[in-house]
Amino acid sequence: MSVQGKFLVGIFDDEDVLLHSVEHIRHEGVKIHEVFTPFPVHGLDRALGYERSRIDIVAFMFGTLGMILGITMIYSMMGIDWPMNIGGKPNAAIPIFIPVTFECTVLFTAYGMTLTFFVIAKLLPGLTPVMFDPRSTDDKFIVAIQLDRNHLALDKINQILKDNGASEVFEKEV
Repeated sequence: MSVQGKFLVGIFDDEDVLLHSVEHIRHEGVKIHEVFTPFPVHGLDRALGYERSRIDIVAFMFGTLGMILGITMIYSMMGIDWPMNIGGKPNAAIPIFIPVTFECTVLFTAYGMTLTFFVIAKLLPGLTPVMFDPRSTDDKFIVAIQLDRNHLALDKINQILKDNGASEVFEKEV
């Protein structure tokens, strides 16, 4: 799913100015499409009004899947497919399951979270990312406002951005 439409793009030079500006811009009733930063800005998710991420639940589910598959794998190998009498110990003793179960849990969690990130961020093969300004990967902070979703006039939104510290404001069609 790609984003299309007209956007007003505001460029900020400092993350502190950006953080306070986002709060003021939202207070004025402007709906912000997205903010692009070259590095994480702490508190920006709260300023944008995002809900808490439920990614930890997804990580737990992938870890549980890895644990179940690890236990199933080691039990089927050691207890059913190829039982071996090693020192008179049981074929499917629980202590021997622990290292393999742990490693499978970590493996499934890591790969599952990587794939989940790529799906959520829309970084799948064949998709072209939307780049509002290439300087957002270097040293500038970009605020993208979709004009179709806002009821305020273009001049009013432009003035709000400039009043709140935007060093540059321009219109872009994606």
